[in-house]
This record gives sequence, C-alpha cells and structure tokens, in this order.
Amino acid sequence: MIGIALALIKPVMYKGIYIAASGAILKEAELSLTARNIANASTPGYKKERTSFSSYLLPFAENISNPERVMVEKGKTLTDFSAGDFIKTGNPLDVAIEGDGFFVLEGEKYTRRGDFRLDEKGNLINIDGLKVMGVDDTPLQLPQGRVEIGSGGNIMVNGTTAGRLKIVDFPQPYNLIQAGDATYLAPAELKPVESSSSVSSGVIEGSNVNVIKEMVGMIRTTREFEAYQKMIQAFDSATSKALNEIGRI
Repeated sequence: MIGIALALIKPVMYKGIYIAASGAILKEAELSLTARNIANASTPGYKKERTSFSSYLLPFAENISNPERVMVEKGKTLTDFSAGDFIKTGNPLDVAIEGDGFFVLEGEKYTRRGDFRLDEKGNLINIDGLKVMGVDDTPLQLPQGRVEIGSGGNIMVNGTTAGRLKIVDFPQPYNLIQAGDATYLAPAELKPVESSSSVSSGVIEGSNVNVIKEMVGMIRTTREFEAYQKMIQAFDSATSKALNEIGRI
C-alpha cells in the first residue's frame, strides 16, 4: 500500500513543480525583455519587444518521464513595429520615415533609425558605421557642402542632386530578424519592395517604448515570478511532508 501511495503522490507533486517552474522561466524571459525595452527607451528607432509562449496538455501521471510535455515553453520574441514619436533635432542629416518602410544599410540590413552622419570620406553612415544605401543600390557618398534631404528622399548638396535614399518595405506583419537595437535582417524568402512613404528631415523617430507601461509590467511580472517561486516551495514542502507521513504508517 505504501508503495502504491508513493507512486501516486510523487508524479502529481512533480507535475505541479514542473508547471510552476515553467511559469517562472517564462516570467524571467518577460523580465529580461522588459528590461531591454526600458534600457532602449531613448534609442532612436527602437521597437519594443515581447515574448510569446506555447503550452502543452498534461500527460497522464504514468508518463511523467516526459517532463517537456508539462512545461510552458517560451515561443518566439515578437517585435512591435508601431511608429515612435518624431523628435525635432534640426540636423539636416537626421531623417524619419512618415509611414511604413525602412532605410537600407549595407549588408542588406534595414532600420528606421535615421540619425545619420558623414564619415571622413563623405559616406553617409548610421550610428554603427554602416553605409546608407541609395536607390541605385550603392552607398551614398556626398561631396562637401550644405545638405538638404527632400520628402522623397532626394539628397541635395549645395543645390545639386547627390543621390536618393533607398526606402523599402515588406509584407505585414513583419517577420524581420533583429540584428541590433534598431537594425533588422530579412529572411531569405522575404523580398523588399520600394516604399511609397515620404521622409521628414531635421527630425528622428524615437523609440515606441512607453516607460511607464513597461515599469508597471515589470512590477506585475516580478510579482508573478515570485508567486511561481512560492508555488515551487509549497509543492516541495508538501511532497516532503507527504513522504514523511506515509513513511510512518
């Protein structure tokens, strides 16, 4: 009888621990993403992230040897590509896209962060030193002089056309791969198309992170994580107590 009781109690208790542990792992992942969002709240062009998860139906107690089936697993990280507020800078090399689309960088990378600058050779580059591409699929290299960028992405230097920003878009919802705080790669099956969106110069697009909401979410997630910890401790304590009581019978 004791052996039967132990066989019934242990799998049930362990199931509870697995469930609580998987929940704690998910909340830990949420906390990590929330911290990342808050850290990049002032990063131009940054898009906030959140995590998804997959759950599994619990197997019968006899199949507890397959613990992965009782775990709630982290799914993929989802990016919110909604636009951030425009911030006026007055810098003629700062540009923001009005609508959908991305600037194109060398290496087939894409970004909405438009705080560009010129290097010593006159190449238009981003904050990471990657060259900004023109519509002819070559890096934009500008002569010295007064730079103006029109709404269509046309670049004028001292009143003479010096190139045009390449702006592309992808089918939505976007399935881009993060390659930096505000830089993305496209999977091989996704082909960019020319975007019809216009640009504004002298402004940059800020992050779309709402710090207050993220802080509230962090507090809530922290409490949920602590609740899962207490559940694990409770299951562990109950299991130990049950085994000790049965052992005295």
